[in-house]
Amino acid sequence: MKTVAAVKTGSMRDPDPQKRGRVQVIDMPEQRLGPEDVKIKVAYCAICGSDPHVVEGIFGWKPPFGLGHEVSGVVAELGEKATKKGLKVGDRIACNFLKFCGTCYYCQNGQQQFCEHADEYNRPGMAEYVVWHESQVYKLPDHLSLKAGCLLEPVSIAVRMMDKINLKVGRRVLINGGGPIGLLGLQMLKLHGATSITMVEPVADRRELAVKFGADFTIDPLTQNVIDEAMKITENRGFDVVIDASGSVKAVEALPAIVSKGGTLLYAAMYPNDYKMPLNLYQYCYFNELTISGFYVAPYAFPRALQLLPLLKLDDFTGKVFPINEAEEAFAAHLTGKYPKILIKCNELD
Repeated sequence: MKTVAAVKTGSMRDPDPQKRGRVQVIDMPEQRLGPEDVKIKVAYCAICGSDPHVVEGIFGWKPPFGLGHEVSGVVAELGEKATKKGLKVGDRIACNFLKFCGTCYYCQNGQQQFCEHADEYNRPGMAEYVVWHESQVYKLPDHLSLKAGCLLEPVSIAVRMMDKINLKVGRRVLINGGGPIGLLGLQMLKLHGATSITMVEPVADRRELAVKFGADFTIDPLTQNVIDEAMKITENRGFDVVIDASGSVKAVEALPAIVSKGGTLLYAAMYPNDYKMPLNLYQYCYFNELTISGFYVAPYAFPRALQLLPLLKLDDFTGKVFPINEAEEAFAAHLTGKYPKILIKCNELD
């Protein structure tokens, strides 16, 4: 079975080829179909911003290991007990790459994201086929394309973002970082009734997309002072909610200074696992009473994300597609930052 895998770990941007992390299409055995499992013929798997980080070895996995988790496809086979969702062979579906066990302390405590057994079905989705548990699979509406369907997982992350900020109508919100999560989150902020929606993003094309998706203001951090511009927009009070969707250690340290008193600061990206950010606790946590948080994956979000998919503008995220045999080229294109999103076509299913 063709699978896109990390065959060598290390920075994918390293100028030394001997140290550079590498992606390659390799042959891996198909996974066994259990009684409650669904075998999926994968149509598309999108490259997530975390995928190159995985290749860099942040989880310490030993290569080769498969990649990909933003999946859409068609049901190819059902286990004998995979009957609870009414799925049928041939159904068009999208997936959650995590299976929450439902029985551990955290699942029973309303904290699926910390499930003690979630890794049991952590199988690569950037492949011709993947076998996942029925609970991970969601039937797509008939009018939604398989290209759009593979965005269910990143849309679920944007839903979790909304859960974490607990947004009230009329709140002023700034997003730092115009990647897929930032741009999807921006659209949801508009649906939620946020105001003075501001996108901080150095790439001009992504700032244009932000305006297309509803941003009221944009800031170019390469040519403008982010703190000065944020204070102009908010009459020197700061934003009620500030979200980092960039993952850039160069950008995150200034963000507490642009949050209003009593406001919320959400770090909603993946950061280097050895990075430690200085924070003036007196100024921001004691005196300004900021609520500062982050989040990990998207518990309880997928059914709502499925309802939101038809309401979002997704075409700009699905325009660049590579066949599975050109996965290495697809990752290289992703690293250029030229495209909002890149999809890998794993089978001919359109």
